[in-house]
Amino acid sequence: MRKLLSVIIVSLVALATFGQKQLTLDDFVRNYTFRQNSVYGIVSMNDGVHYTTLENNSIVKYSYETGMPVETILDISKAPDNYSKIRIASYSMSENETKILLATNVEYIYRRSFTADYYIYDIAKDSYSKLSDNGKQQLATFSPNGDKVAFVRENNLFIKDLNANKETQITFDGKFNYIINGAPDWVYEEEFGFNKGFQWSPDGTKLAFMRFDESNVRMFNMTMYQGQKPSYDNNKLYPENHTFKYPKAGEDNSIVTIKVYDINTGKITDMNVGPETDQYIPRIFWTKKANTLAILRVNRLQNKLEILYADADSGSSEVVYTEENKYYIDESNYDNIKFIDDKQFLLTSERDGYMHIYLYNIYTHEYKQITKGEWDVRSFDGFDPSTKTVFYTASDITPIQTNLYSVRLDGKKLTKLNSRDGTNSAVYSTGYKYFINYFSNSTTPNYVTLCNRSGKLIRILEDNKEYIEQISEYDYTTKEFFTFTTPNGDVLNGYMLKPINFNENKKYPVVMTQYSGPNSQSVVDSWSFNWHNYLSQEGFLTVCIDPRGTAARGEEFRKCTYLQIGKYETEDQISAAKYLQTLPYVDGDNISIIGWSYGGFMVSLCMTKTDVFKAGVAVAPVTNWRYYDNIYTERYMRTPQENPNGYDDNSPISHAEELSGRLLLIHGTADDNVHFQNSIEFSERLVQANKQFDFMCYNNRNHGIYGGNTSRHLYTKVVDFLKFNLMK
Repeated sequence: MRKLLSVIIVSLVALATFGQKQLTLDDFVRNYTFRQNSVYGIVSMNDGVHYTTLENNSIVKYSYETGMPVETILDISKAPDNYSKIRIASYSMSENETKILLATNVEYIYRRSFTADYYIYDIAKDSYSKLSDNGKQQLATFSPNGDKVAFVRENNLFIKDLNANKETQITFDGKFNYIINGAPDWVYEEEFGFNKGFQWSPDGTKLAFMRFDESNVRMFNMTMYQGQKPSYDNNKLYPENHTFKYPKAGEDNSIVTIKVYDINTGKITDMNVGPETDQYIPRIFWTKKANTLAILRVNRLQNKLEILYADADSGSSEVVYTEENKYYIDESNYDNIKFIDDKQFLLTSERDGYMHIYLYNIYTHEYKQITKGEWDVRSFDGFDPSTKTVFYTASDITPIQTNLYSVRLDGKKLTKLNSRDGTNSAVYSTGYKYFINYFSNSTTPNYVTLCNRSGKLIRILEDNKEYIEQISEYDYTTKEFFTFTTPNGDVLNGYMLKPINFNENKKYPVVMTQYSGPNSQSVVDSWSFNWHNYLSQEGFLTVCIDPRGTAARGEEFRKCTYLQIGKYETEDQISAAKYLQTLPYVDGDNISIIGWSYGGFMVSLCMTKTDVFKAGVAVAPVTNWRYYDNIYTERYMRTPQENPNGYDDNSPISHAEELSGRLLLIHGTADDNVHFQNSIEFSERLVQANKQFDFMCYNNRNHGIYGGNTSRHLYTKVVDFLKFNLMK
């Protein structure tokens, strides 16, 4: 198998030079001509040797070992009556695998949250039923034994007893824009990365849930026009004013309380989370200790994390773990807490300056460091209690690559599980007997294999042979990695995508693409074939640099931008542009910079801090961090009241009169994340400074700016702008 892959890679690189077809922009932004195959939607079963997938509106059971189907668990086409018309969007099994929840008619609310109609399929009885006839639900979740389903509807929490066919309403105070039970508010969902705010106890007798009181959170308004969706046809003459709660930097948050509902008594008990209300509760978990709920409590500045153990009957709590950081504690740690027994849990921490895995004892307060070295753990993938083995990924060889590892709690049997260098990730079966390895690097498209727990290859799931043959018919180039040293002495990682038929004696215009946000990473050894390849065909040299503040290089590199985000990242992008000007094949008078979201912020700031960039494209940019939400912004900046200079000194709005070069601003008018306000206010400062610029807004589009012909229009405008300003 390895020899076959080597032949494919050699052929791929060779054909990249001799292809004949021409790429078009529509290939990437309209027709999506080049689609890699992958392996999606695999759900491991309890036995760890089978998995299920959703295919052709049916749920099929497969063998990990052979990859062959074992049985069709559900074939919706054979369902009686109107059930056969269900289009399954997603599904989940009960813990005992006797029932399946089917979600259909999904309508998204925000990035992760949605409502849906849910149906229940009883495998043994081969019967279907609808969860509720009282409107769509959110977050429908089986109880541990599968006889009940909890869900949220219109901000209230409900439980459906499947045996009694009875729906019980648990909370009654839910109200849009005021009280939410069982689900997070907008800012928690966006910045703490979850959409379910309730958890069944392991024995199914209790339901712990979050209650969000949004009363003091200020309202944000967005005007919704007629646009393209039929649902907005009533906005033809009078556009709708859409309002939702959005806490900006320095503003009030929801007050979050934790409650536990007792299924047997119907009693709701408040958990003690302390007297402070200006704090965050980003997660709740049931522990291995009987009747005990773990509550994560984080202060407003997000530099102190506490884990509380709360008694589910009395509500009394005690702090069993405290961690403080001179900068902040990254939110990625919150899902990495894994309970071993009633006295120990695993977690990730930057206690020694790098992200590593630790075992903590709540009684002795002892830490045992499981991973160690001057490199970062990138993900904590799981713990196998039967062998006391931890599974994780790490950028231990180089920051631009990721490897898979396993190690026992005693530090023995450290095993590298991947055989190829590049970007690796894994999805493990129940019991960790198998894992699926997703791999790519700069010259190898997505390559998916099934391996056993020691990393031995069992079979290839996807080699993208047809995809490789398809793109071999075109001329294209792949990433070339490099480093350079800034005037401050920092060594930064980058890559470049050279133009087709590159001639080192010719000078090329440059498009610098970047994101640059805290703990992000764009310079990675992974496969990409996107609209930047079209730019290389059109004669552009595309370059990407990860500045200070980005990931995989330890805490000091990652957090040096604290209290002044934008300052050092801008300096590094400017240094990169000046470094490129020294290269013999770079047209130093025609360098541009582009970016989206945080990357758009960087473009706007770079264009006002230097004249090295002839043109810039800022898509959906933050232009003043006072306009952005408080959880994200204050994590890196503290509040505007505490750090006014940090906010204003690195705000593009504060430097509008210094704009140099040609700027294209792009924004969606219905961006609920980075509000249209950012570009509107920046444009006003530019107008008053008599600075000429280009501005494009997209009607009713959110932060992703897509739908209909939107992507095609946007990217065509960007390419035309770059050609006009850098090639005329």
